[in-house]
Amino acid sequence: MGSVRSLSAASAAPGHRKAEDEEDEEVLVSQEPVQDGAKIPYMEFMGQDSATCPTCQGTGCIPTEQVNELVALIPYGDQRLRPQRTKLYVLLSVLLCLLLSGLGVFFLFPHSVLVDDDGIKVVQVWFDRKNSAVLLAITATLRIRNSNFYSVAVSSLSSQVQYMNTVVGRQQLTNVSSIQPLRDKLVNFTVKAELGGSLSYVYFFCTLPKVKVHNIVILMRTSVKLSYIGHSAQSALETFHYLDCSSNSTA
Repeated sequence: MGSVRSLSAASAAPGHRKAEDEEDEEVLVSQEPVQDGAKIPYMEFMGQDSATCPTCQGTGCIPTEQVNELVALIPYGDQRLRPQRTKLYVLLSVLLCLLLSGLGVFFLFPHSVLVDDDGIKVVQVWFDRKNSAVLLAITATLRIRNSNFYSVAVSSLSSQVQYMNTVVGRQQLTNVSSIQPLRDKLVNFTVKAELGGSLSYVYFFCTLPKVKVHNIVILMRTSVKLSYIGHSAQSALETFHYLDCSSNSTA
């Protein structure tokens, strides 16, 4: 019995070694393609249903001179193609456009330009004894207020003087002045008037030494034409003034 056991053990040992050798060979065989594949350069195997890549021509490399010409394809579901915060950006853009439009309308919309009478500053008097007439040079002043955010040009100014419903003097001026934004300016103009003919009695009234106060009342009709940013406006004034027709006077 003892001899049989020793024989079976001896015969089993070579079989166990053979199995271990086969396992080592399989491990080596499985590792060899990986090591060899790392050393093999990129190759494109042409088959019956295959075609060479037109970009790299089968080399696996992109030419340097074509780097700025080639376009990379991105999958449709890529995260980079999904816009982020689109609604927020659209809302901010709309609000910014509305704000800029509102500011533009506020600053460019024409505001009122006020024209006020600032009185008569100087009156010069001459007497025409031959024709029994009184000659007047009346210097009046207008105050023009510009409420706009841009300059306003006073393109024309016309004025006439009336005494007892009779026009005794006229004046017409062009390119008078320019009013700066949000400023007011005094504009002076002079109208020459002659009171004679049917109004010769004014001469005797103004030269009568017994009368201490030689005041007469005149009506001045003044029209001012304004222009700014392709827009034109006209303002008219009617004012009554007392004048001393006996001598020169200054306000």
